[in-house]
Amino acid sequence: MKDLYDVVTVKATKDYQLMLKFENGEDRLFDMSHIINKRPFDRLKGSIFMAARVEYGTVVWPGNIDIAPETLYDRSIPLQ
Repeated sequence: MKDLYDVVTVKATKDYQLMLKFENGEDRLFDMSHIINKRPFDRLKGSIFMAARVEYGTVVWPGNIDIAPETLYDRSIPLQ
């Protein structure tokens, strides 16, 4: 079974990147630029993207938009 890690902190950047810290101590980068034009993430274009916050172990935005923490972890790259 795969380990599941909660997101502890998030910082959104203007170019649709999420800088994430997971509960296992890893810092990772998740690129949303390739999905920002797809529903429901198209509603995050512009400054609302910067309103990303952590709730219940994952990243959420106003309007009940979120991404599963396992997706964030599996599709992100480690930061050095």
